[in-house]
Amino acid sequence: MSTLSLEIEEQIATITIQSPPANALSTTLLKDLEAKLDDVESNTSVKAVILKGEGRFFSAGADIKEFTSLQQASDYESLAKVGQHLFNRMERFSIPIIAAIHGASLGGGLELAMACHIRIVTKTAKLGLPELTLGIIPGFAGTQRLPQFVGSPKAYEMILTGDTIEGEEAARIGLANYAVNEEDIFIEAKNLAKKIASKSKPTVTRVMELIPYAKVSTFDEGIEAEAKAFGEIFGNDDATEGIQAFMEKRQPHFKDK
Repeated sequence: MSTLSLEIEEQIATITIQSPPANALSTTLLKDLEAKLDDVESNTSVKAVILKGEGRFFSAGADIKEFTSLQQASDYESLAKVGQHLFNRMERFSIPIIAAIHGASLGGGLELAMACHIRIVTKTAKLGLPELTLGIIPGFAGTQRLPQFVGSPKAYEMILTGDTIEGEEAARIGLANYAVNEEDIFIEAKNLAKKIASKSKPTVTRVMELIPYAKVSTFDEGIEAEAKAFGEIFGNDDATEGIQAFMEKRQPHFKDK
């Protein structure tokens, strides 16, 4: 069974994450998303995409339990590269992707949202990269994309503390385009998608090709370094303790090694 659904109506594709309870990013979900993007790309009528989550969350993070089944640093590095490749594809997609974020967008969920071109959030949604509280680090380009939206000082603060921010602050600091009431999130996303879909497709496609030129040239080097560090960190004692503490719902006892 797919972890995602795809509906296409009025030149708008809506991809819904359906992996309860947290809509966590698993390797299966990443593969399913790749396949849905293929379907969207092959449909020449689609001019805009909405990505949203079913249930309580957009996506509350990566599938930590699945991560712990991996053995070698190279396994973790390969996993990071799979996510990075997919999110790079999204960022360079020829059709604009709007993330409609409610509930929570944390860890891998925020990295997924940052790969989208536009982010609309509910005012009370929680956003953050809490990986360091588990003794690990972001692995799907979070260390590289977050500074582009909020600046390096705020990125340092958010990643090093693991603290979350609410939707209104996310909009204020540039992580989201704007924040809306909970009941309006999907309506607002649909209205924005309709505005984009009303434009000529050749013009939309050209803009999607041109804006990525603004990205700094060291980005690819940065995500390569992040994937390597992600693999190395997952092999240490603190990562084991942090993940175990997370699963046991207790505070971790780090030994700094």
